[in-house]
Amino acid sequence: MTSQAAELGRGSAEGRDGAGLEEDVFLIARILDGQRLTAEQRAHALKAQLSEYSALGDLTTQSSSHHMASIASNHSERVRAALDEARSITDAFGRRVRTGGLDLAGDLGHYWADRAQRAVLYADTIRERGDIFLVHEAAGCPPVLIYDYDVIMDGVDQPRPTNYVLLKIRPPAGMQTFDWKRPYIIIDPRAGQGAGIGGSQMDSQVGVALRDGHPVYFVSFRREPEPGQTLADVTRTEAAFVRYVQSLHPKSAKPVVIGNCQGGWATLLLGASNPDITGPLVLNGAPVETWSGEIGRNIIRYNAGLLGGQILPMFWSDIGNGVFDGAWLVLNFELMNPGRNYFRKYYDYFNEVDTGRGRFLEFEKWWGGFFLMNEEEIVWIVRDLFIGNRLARNEARLEHGRNLDVKQIRSPVIVFTSLGDTITPPKQALNWIVDTYADETEIRIRGQRIIYMVHEKVGHLGIFVSSSIAKREHTEVASTMKTIEALAPGLYEMKIEDIIGEGENQQFSVSFAERKMSDLPGANEGRRDEVPFAAVARISELQADFYDIALRPVVQSGVTQATAELARTLHPLRLQRSLLSSRNPLLQPIELLADMVGNNRTAAGDDNLFVRTEHWLANAFEQSVDIARDLRNAWCETLFFSIYATPYMRWFGRRYEFGRTRKSKEELFALPEVQSALSHIGSGGYVEAVIRMLILLADSRGNVRRDRLERSTHLLNKTEPFSHLAPVERARVIHEQSLTAQFAREEALERLPDLLHTEEEREQAMEAVQFVLGPLSDASPNVAATFHAFRRVLGLKPALVDVAAGTPEEGKPAGEKPEGEAAPA
Repeated sequence: MTSQAAELGRGSAEGRDGAGLEEDVFLIARILDGQRLTAEQRAHALKAQLSEYSALGDLTTQSSSHHMASIASNHSERVRAALDEARSITDAFGRRVRTGGLDLAGDLGHYWADRAQRAVLYADTIRERGDIFLVHEAAGCPPVLIYDYDVIMDGVDQPRPTNYVLLKIRPPAGMQTFDWKRPYIIIDPRAGQGAGIGGSQMDSQVGVALRDGHPVYFVSFRREPEPGQTLADVTRTEAAFVRYVQSLHPKSAKPVVIGNCQGGWATLLLGASNPDITGPLVLNGAPVETWSGEIGRNIIRYNAGLLGGQILPMFWSDIGNGVFDGAWLVLNFELMNPGRNYFRKYYDYFNEVDTGRGRFLEFEKWWGGFFLMNEEEIVWIVRDLFIGNRLARNEARLEHGRNLDVKQIRSPVIVFTSLGDTITPPKQALNWIVDTYADETEIRIRGQRIIYMVHEKVGHLGIFVSSSIAKREHTEVASTMKTIEALAPGLYEMKIEDIIGEGENQQFSVSFAERKMSDLPGANEGRRDEVPFAAVARISELQADFYDIALRPVVQSGVTQATAELARTLHPLRLQRSLLSSRNPLLQPIELLADMVGNNRTAAGDDNLFVRTEHWLANAFEQSVDIARDLRNAWCETLFFSIYATPYMRWFGRRYEFGRTRKSKEELFALPEVQSALSHIGSGGYVEAVIRMLILLADSRGNVRRDRLERSTHLLNKTEPFSHLAPVERARVIHEQSLTAQFAREEALERLPDLLHTEEEREQAMEAVQFVLGPLSDASPNVAATFHAFRRVLGLKPALVDVAAGTPEEGKPAGEKPEGEAAPA
């Protein structure tokens, strides 16, 4: 039609003197063409919208099915167990009635006497908890460490003052630390409660490091922030702490920095902004990729979209006269599992009132030590991390003009996470690796070592508190740290297996398996559930601007320092502790009654039918609360997707859905460090040749056993000429040789003769390599073939006899034998 109109226009124009008609006809044709194209585009847009609605349906269906399946599975098992127990109790009551009621009456008397005594002892414990809370708050909530310590550096003395302090842990009697051993610095989370949970038990991180002779330092903080304190100031203070610890241990390697929970992302901030000062970084249950999670399980990530985003911390900061009360964060954690936090933990203690008092009060002292933050701190955390998810995307800024790039970290990063952690699931702890690096190749090119461990069961607090499940991981990380830096750059999974012994004497075998990004937990499940969070981020910013302009002046006009203090005092979590303390005159007789009960205690056994009935009722009540919690979680997740996964919201958040710019493989190959390494592929000597061969062997086997890694560490740290290399130079050589093995493997192998010139030097290098490898009979076919290729390229005879398994003498090259002892052929 449009072509006919064009022809008509041309014919008419030829029969007329005016050219205007031709232009009009062509304009009509273009309009018709535009209408036709628009119709096609609309069809495509409709198809895309239908696809997005389909995605919304898939998300809500997946969410509902996960929740319903979980509720049906978990609660049906609990119901069956409850019915079995009810039947057993009923049968037992029937037997007692048939045999005579006197025994049953006696059980009832013992039950009431025991429960009355327990109630008194329980009430006295709650009273003491309130007293401890008041004393702890009055003292400024000092750390709950069970170890003695000295304050050796104070953040208030820094050019930009902060409330952070550096503590040096005093080793208990019977333990000794050594200044030449690598120091450990532990950064505890500032997430509502105070510091010290990482050292609140003998078997916690502090105890593990002390038992191995390492000096241990603890980064703590006071309850009140310094005026104007920001996270940039905190990071500077922590960097000053690390430098000071280094100055105290000039003969040791750089400190290991351990970050727990929110202390984990703080550790990443420290490493990214000061890549030259830290040794290995250990992240325990650290939420870094906060949009990530598992549908049907990790509900806390939806709070920002359902509760108002960053308006809440801004509002509560205004109510606090510019200071945010961390008790609100603790309340949020408690509401995640009300059955556990408001009933079960108290009922469990009620049943352990004779033996669990100290343990209960120790935990409650930490849990009830509520800390404060400046508005700038909490808003940055909520806006840039938990809502904006900016750290992994290279968008986070500590301050203007200071972007944080985790690629700048040069120290090994060790990530410990758990499938049992509902607050920081494995995806939140690990997906930042996927978003930061193009693939595992870029990790190698950047000279980075990232090691991760995933536990099956341990919960969030158990990751960095004493735990029979997680203890072995902390022990092995501490004992293996010195060998991790000998790994070639790359992504590894750390595997720990039990071998011998029990309890304190249990020993473990460790191996490192080289992994790809696709091997990370949940990598094959996709990440479409993260798309709606982009709209949340945009809405949160708009709401924050609206609040700042329209509502904040009104709120702030009604707040004074006195009202802020009153609001903190009347917080529900503080009020429940202060009211149930010795300040309450109604509770003052409880202490005297508890002393009387303790002297005349008569406990009913667990086989008492009335005790069993009470336990059954308690379990039934807890399950009813858990069902309500699970239904609430299902509703919240479905509501979140129903709002933020719609086509409009996907369009609304499209500008916030971006990922960081990552280089392609071709661009990575063109990086200066790669080209520099390849240009020196034929340069070097004995050191470069041995390290290159060790890396080629590691690439051949795909994983690194503990025994080989330890021999490699001994070779590179204790024997000549490696022992005289500065750590920075050793890391440079390992990085350079890793690049040659990655991008020019065949040439790296064929150019080995350019590095080893004499037959004696070549034999010595091969003996050093086989010392690390161990017996050839124990090597895999690929590794053995690579080893024989080394000898072939170097013009050496095939190896017929294994090198002796002894450890090379310190200060001598591996393979060098004492005088009079012949080296094997």
